Amino acid sequence: MRQRRFDVRRGDRRVPGLLWTPAAGDGPRPLVLLGHGGSGSKRQDCVVAMARRLVRGYGIAAAAIDGPVHGARRSGPPAPPALVLAEFAQLWANDGDAMTDAMVGDWRATLDALRSLPDIGSGPVGWWGVSMGTIIGLPVVAADDRIGAAVLGLMGLTGPTRARIARDSPNVRCPVLFLVQWDDRTFHHDVAVALWECLGSRDKRLVAHPGEHGDLPADAFENTARFLARHLALDGEPPR
Repeated sequence: MRQRRFDVRRGDRRVPGLLWTPAAGDGPRPLVLLGHGGSGSKRQDCVVAMARRLVRGYGIAAAAIDGPVHGARRSGPPAPPALVLAEFAQLWANDGDAMTDAMVGDWRATLDALRSLPDIGSGPVGWWGVSMGTIIGLPVVAADDRIGAAVLGLMGLTGPTRARIARDSPNVRCPVLFLVQWDDRTFHHDVAVALWECLGSRDKRLVAHPGEHGDLPADAFENTARFLARHLALDGEPPR
């Protein structure tokens, strides 16, 4: 697997990211955009592990960018995860719609830049992002019809941008696999199911597991990779 660091410039914004592709092979190939969780970064363990599954298991490229106040968007030495999460929560509460608009623009600019690469090209695109990856990712999927399948979840119809999420959800029309942790005390399963019901996709599946917010079982990651590979298939066959 080949890993490449990149920066996308969008006006005065620098968007830091990572791209993972097979070490050999010609494009174009499908691409999955990976949204990390709160207090994480583009280098978060579950993000890199998902990229590895997609690249090595299915020949699908993957890319991630740092979220607001996360990763390389911060200045100075690395901050404790609890501080990063607190700063994100404050930003979400105080300026959530503007933050969302800015991140939607960053992701769309990133997709434009990546699709100009010869080993990516104009192939199918998917989204994978839960928790903060859905707070930001659902509006991205709603805004960009190049995204042909999405994995969302660990989030509900609640929070500072609830009205924005409610407006955007009917515009998510691609196939969706939505993950719920039934004992989640951060986003209770009632609000998670309410969000799933608002999605505009005719092909939407809700998969619930027991456990708290961060207790996704290992097979959930493989199942979501398989879901994306199936829906991003080229010529009817999952990429390899």
